[in-house]
Amino acid sequence: MQDYREYLDEILIDEGKLQERIAELGKEISRDYQNENLHLICILRGGIIFLSDLMRNITVPNTVDFMAVSSYGVTRQSTGQVRITLDLKDDIQDRPVLLVEDIVDSGYTIASVLEFLKTRHPKSLRVCTLLNKPERREVEVPIHYCGFVIPNKFVFGYGLDMDEYYRNLPFIATVDLERYKPEE
Repeated sequence: MQDYREYLDEILIDEGKLQERIAELGKEISRDYQNENLHLICILRGGIIFLSDLMRNITVPNTVDFMAVSSYGVTRQSTGQVRITLDLKDDIQDRPVLLVEDIVDSGYTIASVLEFLKTRHPKSLRVCTLLNKPERREVEVPIHYCGFVIPNKFVFGYGLDMDEYYRNLPFIATVDLERYKPEE
């Protein structure tokens, strides 16, 4: 993989705006979960950087667990069929749960995960996403906390990958699809 700048269209959300909005989300979540022990569930891998920063901004007691799901296969578009590749370690029955996701676009993945988690009878179940791409939505899903609404563009950075690379960038950028050709 070459330098990301070759494929950079624009920096959509810079580091300062990301951190400012994540701090605001942390305050909102802390207010809404006062006097509760919140259980955060992160969908790997894209959500891990967002989760790290978000949980440092949540002031109520919280625990964390992880899930890995696959709905993309070898394409960049969701197939609509979601497979759980890593299940939760902790029991969520009667616990307030906040599902932390990097991006909601078609809605298939998050809808499937929510249905799966509901079978485990949490006290409450809400969704916090860093990025919301409503133009791509094919399945309506509840989003209780949203960092940013973004256009229907291919984004990378801050946990989101381009062929598994560039998750480490401190900003979110769009890809210039004229110059970017995925590796086979």
